Parts: sequence; structure tokens; C-alpha cells
Amino acid sequence: MMRLVKGFIIVLIGLFVFITIFSLFIPSKVSVTRGVMINAKADRVFGEISNLQNWKHWQPVFNKDSVLMKFDTDAEGKSNLCQWDSKDKKNTLQITGKKNNELTATLSREGENEVLNTIRVLPLSDSNQVQVEWHILIKLKWYPWEKFYGIFIEKISGQGYEDALNSLKNYIENN
Repeated sequence: MMRLVKGFIIVLIGLFVFITIFSLFIPSKVSVTRGVMINAKADRVFGEISNLQNWKHWQPVFNKDSVLMKFDTDAEGKSNLCQWDSKDKKNTLQITGKKNNELTATLSREGENEVLNTIRVLPLSDSNQVQVEWHILIKLKWYPWEKFYGIFIEKISGQGYEDALNSLKNYIENN
């Protein structure tokens, strides 16, 4: 009986070591990109995304009545920082850069990895349309379970970003 338990423990340790070594070959950064075409001028679209208070018009997370959003606004009335609580954790979205129709922002949540967001508004030549691309970069820790979770992040979160972009398209084209 003791031999069986000892063999079982050795197999478990071996399996853990194998999974850990295997996970080291999985990339530690996950990238998700979504895009949408919008019938509007680039200035109009960039103006909508460059002020976090405007995100309530199109970002589903900002639309929820149950979420109390706290905005920090500058002298011009624009907001580059927003905080809210969900599932007993504090979330912070901060715009870290704006240039040439490109916005960079960092989403942080207590106890989780930061999510680096880049939203680009690309005007199409000879057209009244723009392409809006939302690129998300998530840096993972070395833990095996986190690396394996990273394989599924695109499927889990990609739809939310796509929904937000489609909502942005609907809002801009109908207002």
C-alpha cells in the first residue's frame, strides 16, 4: 500500500514538473486585435474615444447602471482616468498617450495583470470612412496555469472588444 502511495506521489511530481517545463515554451504575452469600419471622419471618431466620459455612449462596461464610474477630469473637461468597482475589485482605466489618431491606455484590476490597450483611427484614402483597430496586449506571469489560460484569452475577451467597437460604430453613425 505504501508503495502505491509513493508511486502516485512520484507521478504527480513528475507531471507537475513536465507541465511547468512545457508552459515555459508558451509565450508570456497575449495579443488580441479587433477592428471595425465606421462611416465618419477620423476627428469625430478620435474625439469620441479620447475622452473617457464619452465611453458611456458605446462601451458596454461603462453603460451598466450598476457600475458607479468615477472620472478625473482636466481643466478642459476631458477625462483621462476612470475608476470603478466590480466583483469587489477596483478597476482603473488610464489614458497614457494620445497622438496621431492613436490612443494608448492601461487597464488595471487589483490582483490581475495590466492590460495595455491601443486604439488606432485610420482614415481611408478617398473615402469618408475610417478603420478603428483596438489592440490589446496582456503580459502573463510564468505560472503554468496562467500560461495555459493565456491560450484561451482571445476567445474569452475578444468578443467583448468586438461588441464595444460595433457599439462605437452604431453610436457615431446614428448620432
